[in-house]
Amino acid sequence: MLERTSDPHDDETAAENAMMPPAGSAAGGLAFDLTAPSPTDAATNRKNMALLIQLRWTAVIGQIATIAFVQFWMGIDLPLLPMAGVICGLVALNLVSLLWVRYRADINNRELLIALALDVAALTTLLYLSGGATNPFTSLYLLQVTLGAVLLDAPSTWSLVALVCMSYAWLTGYYEPLALPREGFGDAFSRYIAGTFIGLVLDAVLLVVFVTRINRNLRDRDARLAALRQHAAEQDHIVRMGLLASGAAHELGTPLASLSVILSDWRRMPALASDPELSQDLGEMETSLQRCKSIVTGILLSAGEARGEGSAPTTVAAFLTALVEEWRTTRPSATLYFRNAFGADLPIVSDIALKQAIFNVLDNAAEVSRDWIELMAERKDDTLVLSVTDRGPGFPREMLPNVGKPYQSTKGSPGSGLGLFLVVNVVRKLGGVVTARNRPDIGAAVRLELPLSTLVIGDELDG
Repeated sequence: MLERTSDPHDDETAAENAMMPPAGSAAGGLAFDLTAPSPTDAATNRKNMALLIQLRWTAVIGQIATIAFVQFWMGIDLPLLPMAGVICGLVALNLVSLLWVRYRADINNRELLIALALDVAALTTLLYLSGGATNPFTSLYLLQVTLGAVLLDAPSTWSLVALVCMSYAWLTGYYEPLALPREGFGDAFSRYIAGTFIGLVLDAVLLVVFVTRINRNLRDRDARLAALRQHAAEQDHIVRMGLLASGAAHELGTPLASLSVILSDWRRMPALASDPELSQDLGEMETSLQRCKSIVTGILLSAGEARGEGSAPTTVAAFLTALVEEWRTTRPSATLYFRNAFGADLPIVSDIALKQAIFNVLDNAAEVSRDWIELMAERKDDTLVLSVTDRGPGFPREMLPNVGKPYQSTKGSPGSGLGLFLVVNVVRKLGGVVTARNRPDIGAAVRLELPLSTLVIGDELDG
């Protein structure tokens, strides 16, 4: 086929529906609530809050181990009951945070700031009970500041920095001094150096582990944002195509209507009606004119006009049979084989946009394989599967990943490459997907999968 345009397995291609914006909305129908939190940011904040919960569990375990080591191994008396109360408070905070993350629809920057501020408060309380600023584990404040710099916006980060600085300054004058033993583990300075070393190791390890995971979440968010920007660009392209198609319809409607009236008048003229050759020419002209009208209507619908215009009740078999006959009539030089393996027939509503989409796929096949084209209809569960295969050269390898994007074509002419782009967007609107591949031997295949629930009449599918 000469015109190929979409990899249906591409997440970006499958993510957005092609539809025109609602009339009367801003920017041609694309209206956004700029004050609402981004769903992408909310999802990232949920992941980051889950990481803070994991970090808090790690902190609880580390605090229990450190208190036990200092109290029972180093022989330094600690206020165990108040410290146990702080640790129980952290456990309760974590349990509440788990429920918050599970049932909260979104998590914003303010809630992350509150979580980090509570961690700073807990650390400050423990340091107050164990020597204040003389405690070497004050270096753990840097862990909170670093996490804040990674997770929060600039004002919130500076708020956290101010809280940490005030907490440390307060600890220089207000704290419970420790009664250090005179023997064991060297002098006080050696113990301080050892504690500083342990605090540095904890800071480094926790920062590497958790900041790496947070950065992974942020990279995932950036990737999703890039995909959304791509989808927005495609949406804008579809809007522009809709405007262009509407303008073309207004421009072409009058001359096509005039030609239709003239041909009807000619049909009734005795001099022309009595001439078999002229009558045949008039018939071909009327067929071509009707084809032009169908093309204009199909482009309008494919570009996003309201679905349902020109729809009528029919069945799967009747719809496909009429479609094949009409295409054969307008493409007499191409050989199309139709296989109906759908099974039991179902009543459906015919859709002009869907018919035009199938026409586009068949037209692409006819460009490269006039001698043999096959359209096969199958049913897989509650899905209508239409496969168009040909014996042409197939898709260029470098083109397959971009199938479904505009202006992806081998024709090399300006404006080409929109056929399958329109097909993909029509099928998206119907809830289906389009896949394209090269056949192992020769040719290519385009597969349209459409949920029958969008086509059937009433409850016939359930029956």
